[in-house]
Formats: sequence, C-alpha cells, structure tokens
Amino acid sequence: MERKPSNQISRRKFLLGSALTGGGIIASNLFSKSFAQAPGIVTSDRMRPQIPYGVASGDITGNSAVIWSKTDRPARIIVEYSTSETFRNVQGIVGSAALEPTDFTARVYLSDLPTGQQLFYRVTFQDLADRNISSIPVTGRFRTPPNSSKDIFFAWSGCSGGQGWGINPDWGGMKIYETIRKLEPDFFIHCGDNAYPDNPILSEVRLEDGRIWKNITTPEKSKVAETLAEFRGNYIYHLLDENVRRFNAEVPLLVQWDDHETTNNWYPGEILDDNRYTVKSCDLLAARGKRALLEYMPFRWDAKDPDRIYRAFKYGSNLEIFMLDERSYRGANSANRQTSQSAETEFLGNEQVRWLKSQLLASKATWKVIASDMPIGIIVRDGRAFENFANGDGPALGRELELADLLRFIQQNNIKNVVWLTSDLHYAVATYYDPAKAQFTDFKPFWEFAAGPLHGGSFGPQAIDNTFGPQVKFQSAPVGMKQNLPPTAEMQFFGTVKIDAATKLITVALSDLKGKIVYSVELQPEV
Repeated sequence: MERKPSNQISRRKFLLGSALTGGGIIASNLFSKSFAQAPGIVTSDRMRPQIPYGVASGDITGNSAVIWSKTDRPARIIVEYSTSETFRNVQGIVGSAALEPTDFTARVYLSDLPTGQQLFYRVTFQDLADRNISSIPVTGRFRTPPNSSKDIFFAWSGCSGGQGWGINPDWGGMKIYETIRKLEPDFFIHCGDNAYPDNPILSEVRLEDGRIWKNITTPEKSKVAETLAEFRGNYIYHLLDENVRRFNAEVPLLVQWDDHETTNNWYPGEILDDNRYTVKSCDLLAARGKRALLEYMPFRWDAKDPDRIYRAFKYGSNLEIFMLDERSYRGANSANRQTSQSAETEFLGNEQVRWLKSQLLASKATWKVIASDMPIGIIVRDGRAFENFANGDGPALGRELELADLLRFIQQNNIKNVVWLTSDLHYAVATYYDPAKAQFTDFKPFWEFAAGPLHGGSFGPQAIDNTFGPQVKFQSAPVGMKQNLPPTAEMQFFGTVKIDAATKLITVALSDLKGKIVYSVELQPEV
C-alpha cells in the first residue's frame, strides 16, 4: 500500500524559502530523500492526475534549468532530482499550481545544480482537490554545463510539422527527433517554427507516386489557429508523437520563434488579407501564439517582461549562446531599400540590438553563437516584399543597415569567434561571409549555418544577396528541385556543433534524417 509521507514540509514554510516568479518556483535543496513525494492512496489510475504529454527541460545556463510538464486538472507540480538514476540522495521542489489560465501547464526553476553532471528528474502532480491523490511520476534527464575540461556537443534545427506533413504513425512519426536524441546532445536549439498554426493538417495527402500519407488529426489542427485554445492545440499536436516526447525528456531545449508560430510572414501591425481567417489582426494572433509558445515550451519567464523571448545562455567557459527574436520588433515587410535607418528598417529593434552588443562585448566565452530565426544573406521573399535582412545585390539598404551596424560593432571591438546558426529555409546550407567579396566590407569574416526542416516540406535553393559577401560552401537542395517535398523524400536536416575542450576547435556538421553527415567543417578559434 502506498503511504503519504508524514514529514512533508508545509506550504507556508516552503514559500518562506523560495521565490515565485512567472508561474515557476526558484528554489533548491528544499527537501531531502525523506521528503520524496510518493503517489497518494488511490483506487484506480483513472483517479490520478494525468501527465499525457511527458516532461521537458530547457533554458539551461550555469547551474540552473527549467522543468516543464502539463496535467489534466488543477494540481501542484512536484519535481525531484538526483545525480543517480535510482534517485538516491534525492532533492526536490514543490512547485506552483497548474490551473486553467495556463492550460494546466507548469514549470519549476531548478538552481544551485552541480556543474557538469547528468541529472535525473521526475515530475509528479498532486491533485489540488484531494492531496491524497497524485499522478504516476514521469522521468527525464539532462546535463548541466561543464567546466572547461569537458567537450560540448549540441544540435540545432527548426521547422516542425509544416506544409501539411503531420504525424504519420505508419511512417514512424517525426523520426528526425529520434535520430537526434540517439546522438545524446547536451542540448538542442530550436530556431523557430516550432509549430504551424497557419498550416492545417488533413487526414490524408496523396503523394506523387500514388501512395497515401496518413496524418493523425485533431480539431485544433483542422483549421488555421485563431483562438488561444487552437494555438495551444498546435503544441499539443506535436506532443502526440512519441519521438518528440522521448526527445523532450532527454534533450534540454533552447527555443526561439519565427513566423509560423503565428502565421506566415507576419509582422507587427499587419492586417491579414486571408479568407481563412476571421481574426485579421496579426497583433492579436501573435499575442495568442506567443502565449501558447511560452506555456508549452520550457522557457524561463522574465518577471519584468514575461513576453520577452530574446535571451543569452552561458554554457561553460567555451560557449555563450545569444537567442534572438526577429519577429516581435520588426518594421513592416517592404521593398527593404531605405537608405537610412528608421522604425521602418528595424528587424531586431534598437533595444534588442543594444542588448546584443552589450552581451557580446561582455562575453568571455571562446565561442559566441548567435541563434537567428532567419538567415542573413539568403533572400526570403514575402510576395514583392522581403522577409529577412536580404533585399538583393548591392550596398547595405533597408534592414541590412541594422545588420551592417552590428557587424561593424563586432569588428571595431574585436569580438572574436562569432558563429551564426539558423533554420527557416527548409534545406541545409553552410555559408562563409567574406568582406573581401562583399559590397559592405567593414566586418570580420564569419560563418552561418542553416539546418531544417525537422519535419515539414523540403524547399530550396533560394537566391543569394551579395551585400555581405556570402560564399555558399554547401547546400542540400539541388537547383531545380521540386518544392514542398514530403518527409518520405528524406530531405530533412539538422546540425551539430562540437567544441573540443582542449584545443577549443569547433566542428560544425550538417546531417540528414538518418544521421548521415552531409557536410562538416572545423573552425580554429581566433586568439
């Protein structure tokens, strides 16, 4: 018979030793093994709170991490963690209540974690209507950032579940997540398009060869998302896939967003001309889309600015990651040929640019990785307008002026070893930016790598803008390829980065659906 622990710390006492921030609890060392939470006395598993979509960790930096999960009723999240898979010497945190306003999602902020350790955690939900009833625990694991004596290995990609290609159990679901999981990366950067609320999923799609691609469908994925419930349903949809749930439980996430978390190519202030939508305001759609993103991903919410997505992560002494938000602060998509900077040419926005400059200048990490949700020199069009920095060959104009200012700042301050990672393109590409071959030349040469899609239609290749001297060293998409190829074409890609602790050498590789490396390059650090 399961018994309720008799020495539980009181909620009042717990709150005196912790801080509640943005729906998560910041605390550590709050109970010992004797306080480990056991499921209460129940007569049936159906009476317990359920954890149907697993667990996830994310926003790992220094000695802290975020643990996320979701239940099916008002319940309190409890997280236990240990350096032992058997949960010896367990520590734990009684977290916040999962309630209707957050769609029964909850998160706990772990702090004071040991450096360079594999940590195991388990999540339990205690029913708020009856404290004697608790869920069956669900487990996960993650590694904390290493000291300088250990290598770092992580992965990145983006674009999951788009263009009508949903979860097909007959094909194996979203298989690329399992491929990446088996590599055991320290963490995964999702560079945006985590979900596609603007891309409904049909139950069947006829392939060119006559075969039928069969999708799992849900009501929320049967139309474009307009309500908060429909946006939430798009994230729940991905969690129906066992590959994704297993991945989330074992690989910490660093997440940013792009356009498809709201609708294709949106910008602040846009009014849609799309008959599929009754809600025409992109600002309203984006607010609901961002709310769902923040609820369903393991973000560390900023209490002063809970909608803020751009942030930085120090991962040991050899790596710092700067996660950008290129959607929230941009001006309208346009011909992008303005000759001077203004509100119209903003892409990151003045405040985010100032933050990024300050962070780069202060960083002591050997390698500085900028995670960008859009590429720099590959042209992404929005009808007759442009979606990203690039606007065609020639001198820096429009949004390129903001980028030119940033690149000039990096050069003037001799900020070394900056690498850009991105996705968005639905193919893989490695690009070297060479000032000797550029129209704008006041910058240090650098590399940009794009990988994707994770599980969506395959596209490419796209035209190149010569402003910053991009030299394409590899691209996965052949010229003239058919667009929106299905996952069965196996043209899905992710990237990995390894930093050697001894030599500081960084190795960037692009890999396909099966994990085969299709391109790799070693970069020596500038000293």
